[in-house]
Amino acid sequence: MSARIIDGKSIAAALRARVADEVARLPTPPGLAVVLVGEDPASAVYVRNKGIATRETGMRSIEHRLPAETGQAELLALIARLNGDPEIDGILVQLPLPGHVDAQAIVAAIDPAKDVDGFHVVNAGLLATGGAALVPCTPRGCMILLRESGIAIAGAEAVVVGRSNIVGKPVAQLLLAADATVTVAHSRTRDLPAVCRRADIVIAAVGRPEMLRGGWIKPGAAVIDVGINRVGAAGGKFRLVGDVAYDETAAVAGAITPVPGGVGPMTIACLLENTLIAARRRRGWKG
Repeated sequence: MSARIIDGKSIAAALRARVADEVARLPTPPGLAVVLVGEDPASAVYVRNKGIATRETGMRSIEHRLPAETGQAELLALIARLNGDPEIDGILVQLPLPGHVDAQAIVAAIDPAKDVDGFHVVNAGLLATGGAALVPCTPRGCMILLRESGIAIAGAEAVVVGRSNIVGKPVAQLLLAADATVTVAHSRTRDLPAVCRRADIVIAAVGRPEMLRGGWIKPGAAVIDVGINRVGAAGGKFRLVGDVAYDETAAVAGAITPVPGGVGPMTIACLLENTLIAARRRRGWKG
């Protein structure tokens, strides 16, 4: 068996096109404010890519780049201003933050109606209870990949490997809401390979390169690999790998996301969709 490749790039491009089409019909373009503290290279790349994608869909991108020594009080004051700005529909504070800043306090300060990352406890609670949450972007992207690929979720047994508040827990909630039978597993799960082998759908979000092996996967299962890890390669170069050993898993699975080019593109596309949703709700726009 050779797995069907789930093309996150093309699915994300289609979602971005739909968002751009809807934005073009709005009275005014939604505004997304992105806050970057410090000069972490990976974060800077993410912020730049988010800005490009935001502008390409016709939305306004407002970037606040702050020095690494910015204090928590100064950052909270900026968020308060963005919360009160009627032209800002979404607020995203790029993580990780410098060690002297309490990231949990910063996320909690964001207006839940503008929390396009979906990290605020209000949105987490709404998601858990079936309310109108702003859903975290990567979990939302995982669900879209499954649905757009024609993978049956209702009645399926799904195993989520990873229990973070950013991916593992919310994607488990989304799968449960879609009528899957869900197990949340992690590095301390007893006989993790056996738990994974019973799954029709495996979501790998543990943050360890190539931890899940081909022998852990039931033949024909769908595998969504959220991980993106830099590992050494020949000549001192680096390569990107997921949380799944790709080649051996692709030989067993029915469908699989590549790394890169799978879940990654969906995260930014879903951020744009969340900004559109937030703008519609805040401003009373229909659609």
